[in-house]
Amino acid sequence: MRYAPPGLCVNDFALLRDEDGTYAVLHLQGPWTPEFDHLRMETSYGRATSTDLVHWQPQGTAFGNGLPGRFDQQAVWTMHPFRHGDGMAMLYTGVSGLTPGGWPLQSVGLAYSDRTDGTGWRRHGTAPVVEADPRWYRTGERMGWRDPFVVRDDASDGWVMAVCASDASLPVEVGGCVAWATSDDLEHWTVHPPLISPGDIDELECPVLERLDDGSWLLLGSIGATRGFEAWTAPRLRGPWTRRGPLGPTGSYAPRVIPAPDGTRVVLHTTPRKVGLSDTGERCRGMLTQPKSLVVQGDSAPRLEWWPGLNAWLGEETDRPALHAVGDIGITGPVEITLRTHTPDSDRPALAVGCDGKNLWVTGPDGTRLGETVLTDPAATLRILTIGEYVEVYADNVFALTTLCYSGHPAPWTAVSEGRERTIPVRPIRLPDPHRDDASAIWPGPSPR
Repeated sequence: MRYAPPGLCVNDFALLRDEDGTYAVLHLQGPWTPEFDHLRMETSYGRATSTDLVHWQPQGTAFGNGLPGRFDQQAVWTMHPFRHGDGMAMLYTGVSGLTPGGWPLQSVGLAYSDRTDGTGWRRHGTAPVVEADPRWYRTGERMGWRDPFVVRDDASDGWVMAVCASDASLPVEVGGCVAWATSDDLEHWTVHPPLISPGDIDELECPVLERLDDGSWLLLGSIGATRGFEAWTAPRLRGPWTRRGPLGPTGSYAPRVIPAPDGTRVVLHTTPRKVGLSDTGERCRGMLTQPKSLVVQGDSAPRLEWWPGLNAWLGEETDRPALHAVGDIGITGPVEITLRTHTPDSDRPALAVGCDGKNLWVTGPDGTRLGETVLTDPAATLRILTIGEYVEVYADNVFALTTLCYSGHPAPWTAVSEGRERTIPVRPIRLPDPHRDDASAIWPGPSPR
């Protein structure tokens, strides 16, 4: 339901599906820490496998940084592996070192494998296959040239690569863009001016391209400043691209799209944790979340909904306290739902969800706002999910808000609306690894007092 390798945290990742239906995730991995060191962390890819996109089994390290003197000698960052011939190809980010100002020097390299399970990689040479072109993109200090994502070109027999970059024509604070390049053979690339350059984004990371059933395209990009991700659509790869707004709220990042076992498209993304597993800790890289259904219908903006495949992990309804649970609430006016209380024997809220129709929020101890959003339309129903410290709220089945809270003790869920209190039945969540006790385990809740 949440995954990170033993003792480590997860950052950007890629998803694969083998012919037998087995899924594999390749992911950046590093220690829990508030201070990110570009040259000593994320120097390898972890790998895990699953049959259902929920229960992941760690399989060890699958790829690491290159030998001294190579473009990827210091770190390997976000990758995109995909089927190529009888095996796989992978475009990936390499970091060679730092600029005098301490900025990572990034470029994109290529590796091949004769296998289809995400293992057995061999590098194509010792140099990158594509670098930032200074005619259009910032190089050196405050550069960006990472997170490649490759698809078949819809205007030729070749390939198109989307890359996180910095538009050299804009101030760096608003220069986040998606660069693109084309190739006939994956080994020789031609760089073009930006595919998308909004002019109001600091970093547009982890771009994802997905061809939809009608032949049009969806692009997802993670926004550095908001720590969420947005969507764009276009009739063709070369555009014109239309901005469709946020798809994943703050706290959801680095999305990937893949067919679920039931054949529907789902999105998985990362979510952060806090150092020391405490409300006062600094945010750090975190874990892989459970899937969400990707819904794209006509001219409507794309949205993420509750994925029905998770229902198999839910127990029978109960009024008893549950740390990991899902509850549904119908609302006709302002409401506040208490999920956890300050102490086991009090009704003072320590974690609560509130909604007055279009305004949706989560509060922690003493009513501190942990997260809030304004809904497009007033909500008639809320679905709330808690897994340890993680809280997700779906408004009319659409993923709308997520946050972290390490305070409080499990209590029966109660909703207060129009001065009346009622108990909300919940369905407890069955965790895939309930007895796991390393640093990557699901938070077990506060210690008894």
